[in-house]
Amino acid sequence: MTEVDDVTPELIAELIVDGSTPGAPVLSPDGRWVVYPVTTVGQVGPHPVGALWLAAVDGGTPPRRLTEGTTNDTAPRWSADSKSIFFRSDRVEPGSAQLCRLTPADSRVDVLTAWPTGIDDHLPLADPDLVALLATDDRRDEDVIVRGTEFRPGRLRLLDLRTGVVRTPDVLTGRHVVELAQRPDGGPLAVLSWATPEFDPGFRTAELHLVDLAGGPTRELGPAELEAAQLTWWSTGNGWRLAYLGVTPPGLIGGWAVFDLPTLDLAAEGLAEHRNLTAGLAACPLEMVQAATPLVLVAHGLDTAIHRLTPTGLDEVHRVTGSVRSLTASRSGELVAALVSTSTEVFDVHAGPPTGPLRRLSDTRPELRAIRWGTQERLAYRAADGLDLDGLLILPAGQPRSAGPFPLITWVHGGPYWRQADELVLNWVPTGQWLATAGYAVFLPNPRGGAGHGHEFAVRVDGALGQEEWTDISTGIDLLVDAGIADPDRLGIGGGSHGGYLTAWAVGRTDRFRAGLMLAGISDWGMQAATGEQGAFESALGGSTGWEGVGPHPHDRVSPISYAARMRTPLLMLHGAWDTNVPVSQAEFLHRALRRFGVEHEFVVYPREGHSFTERGHQLDVLRRGRAWFDRWLLGSSASKPLR
Repeated sequence: MTEVDDVTPELIAELIVDGSTPGAPVLSPDGRWVVYPVTTVGQVGPHPVGALWLAAVDGGTPPRRLTEGTTNDTAPRWSADSKSIFFRSDRVEPGSAQLCRLTPADSRVDVLTAWPTGIDDHLPLADPDLVALLATDDRRDEDVIVRGTEFRPGRLRLLDLRTGVVRTPDVLTGRHVVELAQRPDGGPLAVLSWATPEFDPGFRTAELHLVDLAGGPTRELGPAELEAAQLTWWSTGNGWRLAYLGVTPPGLIGGWAVFDLPTLDLAAEGLAEHRNLTAGLAACPLEMVQAATPLVLVAHGLDTAIHRLTPTGLDEVHRVTGSVRSLTASRSGELVAALVSTSTEVFDVHAGPPTGPLRRLSDTRPELRAIRWGTQERLAYRAADGLDLDGLLILPAGQPRSAGPFPLITWVHGGPYWRQADELVLNWVPTGQWLATAGYAVFLPNPRGGAGHGHEFAVRVDGALGQEEWTDISTGIDLLVDAGIADPDRLGIGGGSHGGYLTAWAVGRTDRFRAGLMLAGISDWGMQAATGEQGAFESALGGSTGWEGVGPHPHDRVSPISYAARMRTPLLMLHGAWDTNVPVSQAEFLHRALRRFGVEHEFVVYPREGHSFTERGHQLDVLRRGRAWFDRWLLGSSASKPLR
C-alpha cells in the first residue's frame, strides 16, 4: 500500500461559484421547524434555481430537502398553524413567480395562483383561508416608454384559499404597496406604501396605513421616515404600537434607527409622534422581527447582537462574535433562527433561544473545511483626528505575522453605509480569503460613514466623501507597513460600488499602490446623481447634482474623474452592462480619461449583469481576472517596474 501525503485542497474559483448558499430562514410559529432556501452562488441557466430545505430546531433529525431544486423556489412563509409553507416558485412559467403551498408531512406542492404579472410578495394571515399578496396590475407591452410610468405599482390582493379567487380590495388606489404586517391578534394590516414604485422619489414618499380586512375604513397614520421598512407590531400595555426601521433624520445619510408610533387612540389621525428609540446608540440596527416582544438585530463594530425592543430603547440579550443576518423568531419569541458566519465558518442556519447560544443546523459547505484559511485578525486603531476605528487583517494562508512583510491588498466595502464584520467572506467578489489563499495579506477597513458605530459615525461622510474616510484607510495601511506586515512596495487596493469609488479616489490621490481594482465604482458624482437609481441619496453624498448653475460644483471636488490626469496606477475596471444602480457610464468616463492620459488599465463589461453579478461564467471570470491582475503587478515581473 502506497502512502499518500495529506494535501490541502486549493481554493479554486469553481469551489466558490459552484457551492451552495442558504437564504433567509423562517421559523415556524410553534418554534419546532425552520425552512430555508438553498441556491448555488453562480447561476447556470437563464433563470435562478433553488430548493427549499427543512430543519428541526432541536437538531433531532438532519435537514431534508423539500423541493427538487430545478425551479426558483424562494421566500417561504409558514401558515399560522405551522402545518403548511407558502412560497413563490416559477415552476409553471420560468421567470414568473406564482404562489405555491407545500405540506411538509407529504411534500405535496400545490400551485395557488396564475396571476399574469407574477406574485411579488405574500403574507399568510391569521384567517387560515386568506393569504395577502402583492402583485402589479396586468399591462400590455408598449412600443414606447413614458418615463415615470414604466414601473407598475404593486397592489394589495387577497387570495381566498377555499375558492382560489384573488380579489383586489378598493384601498390605497394609486399608491405603490411596499410591505405588509398583520397585527398578531389577527387585527388590521399595517401597510407601507410609496407614491410611486420608482425608488427615487418613491422612498422619500413613504406613508403608513391600517387596512381593515373586514372592509372597514382605512386609517391613515401619515408619513414615515425615509427608507422605512420591516414593519413590526408590539404591545406595551398601553395599546398596540407599530415599529419600523428608517433613516436617522434629518438627512439622507447616517444609517438606520428604530422608530415607533401608537396605532390607536391618536389625538389626531396622522399626527402621532414617531419616536427614535435608538437615538445616541453607538451601534446600528440592521433588522427587526415580529415576536411577543420584538427583537432587533444590531451591528456592534465587528460583531452582531440580538436585542429586545423596550418602551425606552433596546436591551441586548445575546452577542455573536461575527455576523448575523436574516433573523426570524417563533410566535412566542422564545426561539430564533438566523444565518450566522464567523471568521472560520461561512453562513449557515443557526437556531436557539434569543439569549443564546445559537446552534448550527445546516451544513451547506462541508467541502470548505479542508481549506487552509489565512488567519483573520481583528484590528483597532485611531484615525488622524482621534476617531476610534476597527477593521480586519487576513494573513496569507499558512503564514504568521513574523513572516512578513507581505504584499498587501486593501479591500474597501461598499455603501458607504456597510461594514466589514468578523465573518468568512467567500463569494464571487475577489476579496478576503480568495486573495489570502493566493499569498496576499488583506486589509479590510471600516472607515467612517459605515455601519456598526452609530449615527454620528455614519453621518461623517455627508457631503464629504473621500476626505477623512480616505485618511482612515490610509492610516490603517501605514500602521500595517510600520508593523512589518505590509510591504510598502507591493500595495494594491480594490473594492466594489462605494469601495470601487474609493479605489478610483485613492489612485487619484497617491502613487503608492501598484495596482487597483474598481468593481462597479463611481467616477463622477454629478453624473451618478443624474443617472443612478438613488439620485437624491447620491447628490447628498456628493454634495451637489450639477444643475445648480455654472460649475465647478461641490461634487467635482470629490469625484475621481477630476483627478484622472494625476493617475498612474494600473487599474482594472469591471462593470455590469445592465447596472442601473451605478450605470456603466461611470466606468466608461474614467476609461476614456485613462486612455487619453496613457494610463495602463483594462476595462471589462459583462453583458446582462446588473450591480451584482449572477451568471456563473462571469463570476468565474471576475475571480480569476481580479487575482491575476494583482498577481501581475504585485507578484510578477511588472511589480518591479516604476509607474509612469
